Amino acid sequence: MKVKGTVFKYGNDVDTDVIIPARYLNTTSEEELASHCMEDIDATFTKRVKHGDIIVAGDNFGCGSSREHAPIAIKASGVSIVIANSFARIFYRNSINIGLPILECAEAVENIKEGDEISCNLAEGIIVNETTGKTFKAQPFPEFIQGIIADGGLLKHLAKENK
Repeated sequence: MKVKGTVFKYGNDVDTDVIIPARYLNTTSEEELASHCMEDIDATFTKRVKHGDIIVAGDNFGCGSSREHAPIAIKASGVSIVIANSFARIFYRNSINIGLPILECAEAVENIKEGDEISCNLAEGIIVNETTGKTFKAQPFPEFIQGIIADGGLLKHLAKENK
């Protein structure tokens, strides 16, 4: 799977409360969640994000509560991948469960700026900053996890496997 998009860059410890504020957790509508994604950290995010865009962040992205709403809101907003130095473990697992691609790569995070155009080959873990020409290598997921993400998440993957 390959993705390409414009970068939205955030810092360390972006928690689930700013990814999708708790006041919106009374809905299961992916469209409604997407319409409020990142609004407490970046009020312009939902107006600027386009399908395929990419979030790049520092350490401990997705810390806070265990809500699946956070990766769902990101994915439903059109973001194709999140690249960070590190992810909170529950966010990491929830991202796989709902089919949101994520990669950990500190070197890429350090060298990618807001507004850069980047492309990613998820199968190989290759990240290319198309703006600067620099290439970075992340550890790709094992093939079975790549299958879960490609199928749109764990439940869709299991349904496909059990046909």
